[in-house]
Amino acid sequence: MFFSSFEFTFKHFYLLRISKFEFRILFLCLPTLYIFYKFTHSNPDLMEYGIADLSIVPLRKDASEASEMKTQLLFGDLFEIIKITDRWCNIRTVFDNYEGWIDNKMYKPVNEDYFNKAKTGDTYIVHDLINIIIIKGTNHPLMIVAGSSLPLFDGSSKTFMIENDEYEYHGEIHENKNEDLRVSITNDACEFLNAPYLWGGKTPFGIDCSGLTQIVYKLNGISILRDAAQQATQGNTLNILNEAQPGDLAFFDNDKGKITHVGIILEDNKIIHASGKVRIDTIDHQGIFNEEKKVYTHKLRVIQNVIR
Repeated sequence: MFFSSFEFTFKHFYLLRISKFEFRILFLCLPTLYIFYKFTHSNPDLMEYGIADLSIVPLRKDASEASEMKTQLLFGDLFEIIKITDRWCNIRTVFDNYEGWIDNKMYKPVNEDYFNKAKTGDTYIVHDLINIIIIKGTNHPLMIVAGSSLPLFDGSSKTFMIENDEYEYHGEIHENKNEDLRVSITNDACEFLNAPYLWGGKTPFGIDCSGLTQIVYKLNGISILRDAAQQATQGNTLNILNEAQPGDLAFFDNDKGKITHVGIILEDNKIIHASGKVRIDTIDHQGIFNEEKKVYTHKLRVIQNVIR
């Protein structure tokens, strides 16, 4: 604590020949000095960095366990630390510039040199829904999910580094195939079929509509923003549904005209999206038609081609 540096007794003040008046002034100044200490230590001038070294890390709107989960960090996600408190970190992700709060216990701090190398070096994006990694020299496996990042990855040895820790990857390596990109996107999306809906989720164990589109595009080397309304600003707008191709993104709005939903166009007037679960429904110029309930569930607003 700050005050531990100022644990003077009256005897010490006598030895220092501090008068009672000077002692009172110093005593009155201590709260101000303490506030200054806390401010400078919770708002460092130098930018700090971190990486998600757990399978999944909730990113919350506010610094509270009860706060809304806005999104999730997956293993290997890099971020800048904006502010640190006793228990929470306010961060900005590198992948999509998303800001929020994470628990201090749920990440690994990294230095600036490693951060820059990991940001620009070879990174392998995990494709299989579930995979295993192990810190070399230990017998403690860590399960990671599709969309996780393995920084500074060595494909020949299937190892990668996080600071001084060397990890072994025990999954399959998916090489870049000559498969059509649109076919790859739709196939990857279908791997998430029946995953339960979870607000802010990005994994097969719980995912939301824009989390699905972001992860599927990430698996295919395309970076898009996190929220549906943000994603609707990317790519080229298509005038009519007939112009759309498999892999394009369809966006839907509410009664107030706000875009609140997104899905991936498939062949034969079908769409895959997360609503209750990841499911395939029919789409036409009005929107998404649920064959089971015989109702339109989402009103079509716009279609974007983000694939170049």
